[in-house]
Amino acid sequence: MNEQRGKVVVNRAVSIDGFIFGPQYSRFWVGGRKVGDVIPWAETVEAASRTGAILCGRRTSDVGDKMETEETGSVDYPFDGKLFLLTHRPPEVIEGFTVLSGDIRAAVETALAGANGKDLELLGADVAAQAFRAGLVDEVMVYVLPVVLGEGVPFSPPGSAMVNLEPIESRHSGEVTILRFRVKK
Repeated sequence: MNEQRGKVVVNRAVSIDGFIFGPQYSRFWVGGRKVGDVIPWAETVEAASRTGAILCGRRTSDVGDKMETEETGSVDYPFDGKLFLLTHRPPEVIEGFTVLSGDIRAAVETALAGANGKDLELLGADVAAQAFRAGLVDEVMVYVLPVVLGEGVPFSPPGSAMVNLEPIESRHSGEVTILRFRVKK
């Protein structure tokens, strides 16, 4: 692994009431626009520039595939690092992904090494919850969107660990409020 280690970051867009997706992982809109169109592109580029690798879970990968199938280009993230998929049910082939199975600690270590000194972004509520429980997350970045969903997939699944955070940034960009926290360890 490189001498310089990137951070392990949970980066999420959430509704005011804390949902990252609508019910059953359905996509939601903000004022008739896709979530990705509400977050200013410069913010997306900034986050992606710090990221050297992404580790996601199988459900998140499947949802992304479904979204891309329904609308080509809907999963648009200006990222050119390595992609890792953590799953207990390995697929036959997922183009572009390194498939990992097993313990979250080993998966994060492998993905961090693949990030080449840049940050590792965790995608998926379950993967993030496992990493929080294991004390592996360094930072949380949340894009709070101006919408109340009422129901959906929560930021943290039921039974997740309590994690204390230290605020390090709070700002607005367009309609979005961006919050950054350091995980207190």
